[in-house]
Amino acid sequence: MKVLLGVIVCTMVLLLSLRSCAAAMRPDLTITTIKQDPYTMSKGSQMEGYCMDLLSELAKKLDFKYNVHLVKDGSYGRQDESGAWNGMIGEVVRKEADLAIAPLTLTAAREKAVGMTKPFMQTGISILLRKDISEEAGIFDFLTPFSVETWVGILAAYLGTAISICVVARLSPCEWSQPQTEENSFTFSHSLWYTAGALTLQGAGPHPKALSGRIICCTWWLFGLVLLACYFSNLSTSQGSDSNQLMVKGFEDLANQQGIEYGTLSGSSTLAFFKNSNNPTYRRIYEHMERAKSFVSSMDEGVRRAKEGNFAFIGESVSLDLVVARHCELVRVHEVIGMRGYSIAGTLGSPMLKNLSVAILELSEAGELAYLRSKWWASSCMADPAKASPLQPHSLKGMFLVLALGLGLGVLLAVLELTTKSRSNAGEQRKSYCTVLSDELSQRLRTTTTNNKRSQETADKDKA
Repeated sequence: MKVLLGVIVCTMVLLLSLRSCAAAMRPDLTITTIKQDPYTMSKGSQMEGYCMDLLSELAKKLDFKYNVHLVKDGSYGRQDESGAWNGMIGEVVRKEADLAIAPLTLTAAREKAVGMTKPFMQTGISILLRKDISEEAGIFDFLTPFSVETWVGILAAYLGTAISICVVARLSPCEWSQPQTEENSFTFSHSLWYTAGALTLQGAGPHPKALSGRIICCTWWLFGLVLLACYFSNLSTSQGSDSNQLMVKGFEDLANQQGIEYGTLSGSSTLAFFKNSNNPTYRRIYEHMERAKSFVSSMDEGVRRAKEGNFAFIGESVSLDLVVARHCELVRVHEVIGMRGYSIAGTLGSPMLKNLSVAILELSEAGELAYLRSKWWASSCMADPAKASPLQPHSLKGMFLVLALGLGLGVLLAVLELTTKSRSNAGEQRKSYCTVLSDELSQRLRTTTTNNKRSQETADKDKA
């Protein structure tokens, strides 16, 4: 028994020793970074941000320890005329740091000097504008409160109501008591006019006298009242007070207009992209910026000028997305050009880079990178009421249903009124009910000949 206990104790001591040795053998890496919101930010004596969270996830996956310090000269890394590198790239080249983690753009020049991992974030070049100059009023913008499907539904409801009024006015004896001698005032054209007048709250007489016609009219009035309220409510929120200014959807629009000034960060890779591009549109943008000297000295200055209006700031899309999340009056256009990636830099030939690339791909496939992006780029802006979406038919399905029920009820009452009168006349005339009903229907639905004959009689009386 004592021997067994001794073996167990020796085994536990050995395992603890191996664990301690493994922990001691874990690499202790020196990491250089740069302060930039939201990648790396100070929080007391600690640092936080997207890059710090990414570094923590990578350390868990690859089992390494690390020490982070800010780059001494506050630069990302640029090569001078002598070929020497400054900034974070320079520290990695001089082996003052094992890794550089920051929004470092993957370029050919940097790839020659240091090793770069697979990109952990994709970015590009885009345009930042104030919202009220990013859109233009169209000729038919007054139709935007409702979707196309809703407008089609309204037209169908209008025609259906006009037809129902015309039919009810002919079938109902209370509306048209003497079809042999009286002229029906509710022709189809008048029914269309009456329905349109009711929809615009103008009114058009004469009004129906029968209960069936009044039910249809009341239902249409209610439908029109709700419809107009929805239309004007959505119209007031979808039309901006300054929405008639120039619309800029991309770089082609920006290059083809003269009303908005635009510029980018002086000495930046974005400026170099336009300067070295062979694309005619991008060359025109660069030449305009060079001619107008519309460069800004910092990102904050570009954002400030964009907020003041009549200025478009050209920058990296990821940075502009962060600005939009913090400044609700600004918007980034959808077009992104010059796609590039942010990577981690390490010493040339380091076996760590391959493992880091694999770990980055695993984090991306697991959705961790997307989660970090949503965490640090979270927007505090409320939904913009000025961008209300057009009303869809399902939003007004209740009113369409009420209208359909009203039309159906009105037509049903008109038929009941006609059948009741036909049954009464059949008893008085000692004829069959079907014969009287057939005669009534033929008199009420035979419109063209009767109306022409009455018109001719009226004209003859006037001549006499």
